[in-house]
Amino acid sequence: MKLVSIDYIPGAEIEVLELVKGTVVQSKHIGKDFMAGMKTLVGGEIKGYTEMLNEARQIAVKRMVDEAKLLNADAVIGVRFSSSQIMTGAAEVVAYGTAVKIIK
Repeated sequence: MKLVSIDYIPGAEIEVLELVKGTVVQSKHIGKDFMAGMKTLVGGEIKGYTEMLNEARQIAVKRMVDEAKLLNADAVIGVRFSSSQIMTGAAEVVAYGTAVKIIK
């Protein structure tokens, strides 16, 4: 499945199918959350949260691609990500775009 952030596929004629998305709400266990809180005292990257968000983006993209495959799409264009904090230590990540069929 081809995924692009632009709104077209260079050199291809496409048929727009529909909006597809994948969502996940991810959190870290209490131990990692506690250590992240301690890290805020000294500054620097909070690697546990970086890992959590990277994993959440991967899951969201997989779910978006799975939805596109159900439509027999060849690609998803205009891919975007959105995230928000649901509660302390938990974030929602959404991947979305437009599923398309490549005609030629």
